[in-house]
Amino acid sequence: MPIKFDDSANVNECEGTIVTPGNLTPAGERIVKVPVLLQEVSVQIPLRAKIKFCDPVLEIKRIKKRVKVTQCRLIQPRSTRGPRGKLFLSGFVRKNIQYATPWDADKDEVFSRLRSLTVDIPFDCVVDIDEFLTPPVGPFFNVRREFDFLVNKPLPSGFPEKDELMSTDLSQFHQQSTEFFNEIVFCELVRSEITEWDEATNRKPLKKGPFEEGTFTELVEKMVLDLTLKVLQNQQVRVKAH
Repeated sequence: MPIKFDDSANVNECEGTIVTPGNLTPAGERIVKVPVLLQEVSVQIPLRAKIKFCDPVLEIKRIKKRVKVTQCRLIQPRSTRGPRGKLFLSGFVRKNIQYATPWDADKDEVFSRLRSLTVDIPFDCVVDIDEFLTPPVGPFFNVRREFDFLVNKPLPSGFPEKDELMSTDLSQFHQQSTEFFNEIVFCELVRSEITEWDEATNRKPLKKGPFEEGTFTELVEKMVLDLTLKVLQNQQVRVKAH
């Protein structure tokens, strides 16, 4: 059933109260809300992938790579050793492989065309953060508390007339709830470095052409991805006021 805004919406004047920030600022200082560096992390991720080509590959001409981080989330488990966290990382390495595929050959030469293949190689890992330069603020947990009222009711037949039922009213529900809107921890990618080793697994010689020439359609890739990330959170900090 659609909501009738004319009946349910409250358009009366609301009372507003100025709230004092949690950290009072002495003279000469201001409170600002800015991204604060919690930690800078270097992560090394080993990867292995098997790439298949639709065309026979005579030679790899160039490989261009880009790192794409799709998720960077900090989870803080309970610890007796102070603030700690686990950083969950997910993403892809985008590879554009330019290669030559033969279309004709004779005894002394091979004619080929240039083509390209673009693939995404996924990665997914968890990094332990044992200490912070600045500890994260929160998270603060939501609170929901129920309360009831005493209700006296007469008892049905079979009970003494002077007795009555003292209980809570099952037809009513009362609750006080508090919801916190925590600042999420986020990441910035600073640097990436990729070291890789690509090796053809099914290379065969050409039927025509120079004796050392051949083609393949499968490539096994071993890769080490090094990432440097900043782990940040928006926090209130004091700065000097000029």
